[in-house]
Amino acid sequence: MGWPGIVVLGSAIGLAGWWLHPLRRSSRTRWWVALLTGLLGAAIARMAGNVTGLFHDGDLLEWPVCTGIALIAVAVTVGLLSRR
Repeated sequence: MGWPGIVVLGSAIGLAGWWLHPLRRSSRTRWWVALLTGLLGAAIARMAGNVTGLFHDGDLLEWPVCTGIALIAVAVTVGLLSRR
């Protein structure tokens, strides 16, 4: 996948996660915070996977793990920053 793929994946997950989150309207989170959180989640997942040996660059397991971690990071960020 490489780093350009991580940037595209993290950006897409960040924006889609922010847009689809049920607490988006009552949240103080702006779209760019969710975008950065998605990027960070995907990048951290890729680095952690390479360090632990879970996957090597371009393996099939890299896509779903990076996607899942980025989606969880965006959902938690938007949820925690929502007004209650």
